[in-house]
Amino acid sequence: MLLNVSYNNREITAKIDHEVGKPFTLAERFKMRGIGSTKLIITETSIQIHNLLILDNNRNQCNIELRPKGIIIGFRSLLESYALVIPYYKLVIYKGKAEEYSFHRDNYFIKIEAKASNTVVHRFITKMLSAKAASAETRIEDL
Repeated sequence: MLLNVSYNNREITAKIDHEVGKPFTLAERFKMRGIGSTKLIITETSIQIHNLLILDNNRNQCNIELRPKGIIIGFRSLLESYALVIPYYKLVIYKGKAEEYSFHRDNYFIKIEAKASNTVVHRFITKMLSAKAASAETRIEDL
C-alpha cells in the first residue's frame, strides 16, 4: 500500500503498524546492527510511483526500513514523504539485471541500483532476506 506519510496521522500509523508491525525497540536495533538502509538510487518504478517521482527534478532515491512483519520503502517527492508498505508475505525480490534489485508488492514495484562495488547494499538485502525467512510460518514439509 502506497501512503503519504508527510504528516503525523494516527490512522496512517495504525495502518502501517497493522501491516508490518510496530518498529523494533532500541535493544533489538542494536542486536540486528541496524534496521535501515543507506540511500538507494531508484532506476525504475511502477506507474503510480513514477507519477509521483516525475513531479520534481531531484534524483530519485529511497531507503528501506525493516519491521518485524515486513519492510517500508520510503521516498520523497515535492516536499512530501511517501511510503510503500510491504508485508513479508507479499514481498517479492528479483535480481533481474546484474546490478539491480527489484521489490514487488501486488501492482507496485521499485527497482534500485546495486553496483557490485557497493557491498553495503548487498549485505542489507541479505539481512532483509534472512528476516523474511525467519518470519515465515513453518511449512508442512518442514515437520
